[in-house]
Amino acid sequence: MRLTEFLLAGVVGWTALGVVGIGVSWLRGERARVRRGTAWLAAVWVVYLSVLIAVSLGQKQRVVAVGQPQCFDEMCFTVTGVEEVKGFMVRDGRRLVRVTVRVTNRGRSAQSERLIQVYLTDAQGRRWEESAGVNGVGLATKVGGGASVVSEPIFNVAGDATDLRLVLTHGWKQPGLLVIGDSDSVLHRKTVVELGR
Repeated sequence: MRLTEFLLAGVVGWTALGVVGIGVSWLRGERARVRRGTAWLAAVWVVYLSVLIAVSLGQKQRVVAVGQPQCFDEMCFTVTGVEEVKGFMVRDGRRLVRVTVRVTNRGRSAQSERLIQVYLTDAQGRRWEESAGVNGVGLATKVGGGASVVSEPIFNVAGDATDLRLVLTHGWKQPGLLVIGDSDSVLHRKTVVELGR
């Protein structure tokens, strides 16, 4: 667990205690304490969220090379290759791009990164989601402790797409959204893998 994750846990824990204290003061009819406690809670969250947004906007986008792992706790994802899939009938000049990703569990017991999502972007800022139904092993597959599997997500991209980049994210329904400096935090530029295509 990183220091910023401990900080978020501390702020959330402090908030929970504060809410309990405010509830007790309200039951006792201590309106001045309720107002003071509420003001403190609001001030702490305003400061925390301001720092979160300032860091998100100020940090440079992290760019990962092919072959370099991205780890989320014990689970690591390493792009090992990218290729265009030939021989498929794709309309409108589109093309199929297959990305090979090695998923490694550094832990001792079987687990998965169940919230992981993947998409491609290009130089024009366009975005392509993983094509459903054409992939074998998914990125969220459970992997045994100390083991690896290979996942090959496929993307149906525009024919004129250049400077393709792969993004691995947990989306917005996860705690990293409020972790200062996390690639998945509010307004932060996502970490990308440059695919050289």
